[in-house]
Amino acid sequence: MSTPSSPRSAWPELRFVAWRDSGATLQLWTQIVGKVRVALEPWLNHGWQVPLYVTARGLGSSPIHVGGGRLVEVEFDFVEHRLRLRSSEAPERGFALEPMSVASFHRRFMAELAALGIAVRIHGVPNEVADPIPFADDETHAAYAPAEVQAAWRALVQVDRVFRLFRTGFLGKASPVHLFWGSFDLAVTRFSGRPAPLHKGGVPGLPDAVTREAYSHEVSSAGFWPGSDAYPQAAFYSYAYPAPAGFAAARVEPAAAVWSAELGEWLLPYEAVRSAADPDATLLAFLQTTYRAAADLAHWDPALECELGVPGRPRPVAAG
Repeated sequence: MSTPSSPRSAWPELRFVAWRDSGATLQLWTQIVGKVRVALEPWLNHGWQVPLYVTARGLGSSPIHVGGGRLVEVEFDFVEHRLRLRSSEAPERGFALEPMSVASFHRRFMAELAALGIAVRIHGVPNEVADPIPFADDETHAAYAPAEVQAAWRALVQVDRVFRLFRTGFLGKASPVHLFWGSFDLAVTRFSGRPAPLHKGGVPGLPDAVTREAYSHEVSSAGFWPGSDAYPQAAFYSYAYPAPAGFAAARVEPAAAVWSAELGEWLLPYEAVRSAADPDATLLAFLQTTYRAAADLAHWDPALECELGVPGRPRPVAAG
């Protein structure tokens, strides 16, 4: 299977120590925006109405129906460092992205929505973060380093591109490539089509009903996150639910990939991809071999798979 090569220079260096405070603040800002989608959009399987998406300028909500035939779209522009609100009925609004507290961001964002005539009430407490502070009260998280934020976004652009390519190699049900603001990870998920055992729940900061609906069916999921205090480096991950016997001992590429018994998933440091001679091929090897292990060990239907897509060329279909 051929894969496009990508220059290492396209994959920026990510320094978790420099990114840490801005990342913590940005995660909370994205939760505020994301919760507007939760409040206004009907529930879609596995919470697919919730995430944000990589855009040409940063991270965006995609269009949200707000009533009366109106649409609004919210985007974090990491090129000009501005929050943009685009409405189907009014000129663009927004404000500069700069060091400010979560409380200040929350106040300003809700004021912008009100100015557009959008009345929405969101759940005012963060999800999936340790010791959550209500958005309206959070004066602790207030960092925004433009260079570090932009580097993280440019990494997401590269990851999004390779994840989208990987997604084309599957005919079955597969998620979009999307960013879950709770855990702040970019993810893509494949489904076998079979129901899964009821998830036990217990994910910190996430209602069990949400977790159980998300894992209602058997999955092989891969993603990327820019690091956390518990794992202070950017990394890729891959897991299966339910994890088939032998998954932890599977043969996975590249050699830098390791199994985390604590997390129950395979991990590959971002730096191992960025510094590789061919970052695209290195990441695709990780995605393909972890999926292959999950699918083979759990006996997924091979008919769900196909060759990677090629621009401008329809997938050939055999005569029935």
